[in-house]
Amino acid sequence: MSVEVTVDPGKIARTLRLRNGFVARRLAERTARTARIAEREAPGRMGSYITWKVQDGPGGLQGVIACDHPAVRYVLDGTRPHIIRPRRKGGVLRFEVGGRVVYSAYARHPGTRPNNFLARALIEGR
Repeated sequence: MSVEVTVDPGKIARTLRLRNGFVARRLAERTARTARIAEREAPGRMGSYITWKVQDGPGGLQGVIACDHPAVRYVLDGTRPHIIRPRRKGGVLRFEVGGRVVYSAYARHPGTRPNNFLARALIEGR
């Protein structure tokens, strides 16, 4: 005795794209776990700017993790050595060096190394 089963590929594709289906729930769990890792790996308060969501994409559902901190690009890519000047013309910079308050017309920043905490979170969250 044989049983013939026909499957509609379109119906399977629609089922996999359901917002409350198994695939969407599993994707949401993995995206949330990866976002938590990114929050932990982020420097300073940058982790509090991380958000995540599951959305429809060109190939189906996709998990999206974003960081809206204004300096995130500088952290991810790093910076070259540069000079920092006061915002106001004729102003001075005020900072501490060895516990002493110092005023200066400019400061030489040595630059920063890249810290791609989002990529590390993606690799660790697999």
